[in-house]
Amino acid sequence: MLYFSRWKIISSLLFCLFFIWLALPNFLSETTRNQLPSWAQGSTVNLGLDLRGGSHLLLEVDFAAYMKEQQENLKNNIRAELRKEKVGYQDVVLSDNKVSFNLTEKKWPETMSASKLARLVDEGLDYNEKDGKVEIFFSDTGINKKRQQVIEQSMGIISRRIDETGTKEPLIQRQGDTRILLQVPGLKDPEQLKRILGKTAKMTFHLVNTQVNPYGGETPVGTRILPSDESDKAPGGQPRKYAVFNKVELSGDMLTAATASFDRENPVVSFRFNNIGAQKFAEVTRQNVNKPFAIVLDGKVITAPNINEPILGGSGVITLGAATTPSEGVRQATELALLLRAGALPAPLKIVEERSIGPSLGADSIKAGEKSAMVATALIMVFMVISYGLFGIFANIGLAVNMIMILGALSLLQATLTLPGIAGIILTMGMAVDANVLIYERIREENDRGRSIHAAIETGFKVAFGTIMDSNITVLIAASVLYYFGSGTVKGFAVTLAIGVLSSMFSATLLTRLMIVTWLRKTRAKKIPI
Repeated sequence: MLYFSRWKIISSLLFCLFFIWLALPNFLSETTRNQLPSWAQGSTVNLGLDLRGGSHLLLEVDFAAYMKEQQENLKNNIRAELRKEKVGYQDVVLSDNKVSFNLTEKKWPETMSASKLARLVDEGLDYNEKDGKVEIFFSDTGINKKRQQVIEQSMGIISRRIDETGTKEPLIQRQGDTRILLQVPGLKDPEQLKRILGKTAKMTFHLVNTQVNPYGGETPVGTRILPSDESDKAPGGQPRKYAVFNKVELSGDMLTAATASFDRENPVVSFRFNNIGAQKFAEVTRQNVNKPFAIVLDGKVITAPNINEPILGGSGVITLGAATTPSEGVRQATELALLLRAGALPAPLKIVEERSIGPSLGADSIKAGEKSAMVATALIMVFMVISYGLFGIFANIGLAVNMIMILGALSLLQATLTLPGIAGIILTMGMAVDANVLIYERIREENDRGRSIHAAIETGFKVAFGTIMDSNITVLIAASVLYYFGSGTVKGFAVTLAIGVLSSMFSATLLTRLMIVTWLRKTRAKKIPI
């Protein structure tokens, strides 16, 4: 039925105005935007590396530090397994990348052997055994496999740290055995990127040993002295120190959420544990009321609050040290929450090369691309007017709104636009016009059959809608697959294609239909102008 209620008309117009407001900053100069109120400045579409350049970093994974930690874990795991199986041993030591120990009776019990122990504690281990002395170590194959795993895990965490939404299109590639190439388009603050990547973000929770003076005296076995974060100063102006127990009560891999928030106008990081972590957190806080509990990040104590009462909800708050400015405090909380959400790097990263890179296409190529897009759009609009007259003008208006909606959605998502993304936009423009062609041709057919103008228009939209819906759903499925399995510019193409399909559905069917119905009600035409 050719009828639009008042609320549908108003909501459709408000929807269009909302996206016009989102897209408007892309048509204003930076100077003009800065003169607007903060709520009206909005954000613009990010241009990719091929359109405006960005930052280039060559990172090296400190695999030696990772293997050192793995060998320490291997030593501890071997000791734990020997105790568990009640195997008599002496002198479990780590030397020359091998963990060695002596069997007290120079032989294994029936339930255990060197090969079985190696299989239990880790994969990729080899062993030597002679006269009751056992050496267990990582084989060359095991080391190569761990190197592969560390690089892949580091690349995934780097991607999550700098691109949580998957729309910035960073280029992350492996180079050699231990290096990672990172290119981030249009990065305005490379120092922030280095801060985010320079932290391993390995967070652990420890009880504080209040019986030990961290500024002098002997440190007992099972306790270590850790410095505080730079923002937490002792009376002398130096970073405060804490004596914490070596035992890790909880680890950061048990976190399920971390967000920056405020507590009495002070920036904090709220976190939540998974079920296992929540149970451990409740047990630790229940048994250690009125004792300090240190939160350690990359070997530094962020905060060591006192446990006033058992915390049973599985969540807590990290209070940061005093920042120089309120904006600096917000930045620190936001970055820490991002690091915790992305997860800890398996090994430290070193920046071995840093530079800024310019657009690979050049200004002339960009202008040529813009010109070709404008010419193509103009030809499409002329074709629609020649073929369908007034209805072609309505389709062109819908096409213009479609373009604005795509720009607005990309600005809202802060997506990065590259040449493949532009190709996706142009493709959706053609698809939007195809939808109008299907509708108008169906209207012509119904009109040639002698139907009234109202019946022809209603049938045209109704019948063609099913075909349009089916074709767009298949395109959305393809875009979803590209986004899920693709990376970088492939994801950018998928994002723009999906946004374009959804916006074309609105502009080519609902908005165009609204214009035609409004024209029909105002003019009471008896003949279809196509």
